[in-house]
Amino acid sequence: MKRRKSRATKAPFERGMRVLRKMGRQNLMLNQKALSPEMYEMSVGHLFGDVWGRPGLSLRDRQLVTLAANIAMARPTGNHSHYLSAMRLGITKRQIIEVMIQVGHYTGWPTLSNAVRQFTDILEEERERKNARREGKQFRSRLL
Repeated sequence: MKRRKSRATKAPFERGMRVLRKMGRQNLMLNQKALSPEMYEMSVGHLFGDVWGRPGLSLRDRQLVTLAANIAMARPTGNHSHYLSAMRLGITKRQIIEVMIQVGHYTGWPTLSNAVRQFTDILEEERERKNARREGKQFRSRLL
């Protein structure tokens, strides 16, 4: 039986999807959607609709803060999509590197090393994606 969204859950979800589209991440968390549509709706609605969609900081600013937090925590996964979102939102490669340097000085060089590895993986994969597109081939991310 398919569950219908109430008006209360529909607005944050729609707001969250708008935010995800701006970030180029509309296909994010589809594994959650496959496992539990309700979990996916909650994640999109709350995280991206209620939190990322708040006034006070631009999406660009929120992305910089999130990158810094994720770099500081040296997360093994999850950062790759944030690097892509950052670039989609106009944050340059140089600015991302500056975030890594700033955070690395406060949290230690191992966090910087982890961030460099993840960002390098994304840059390499983006080159592969562009080459595949140019050659008319399908591309599947191994990172996301």
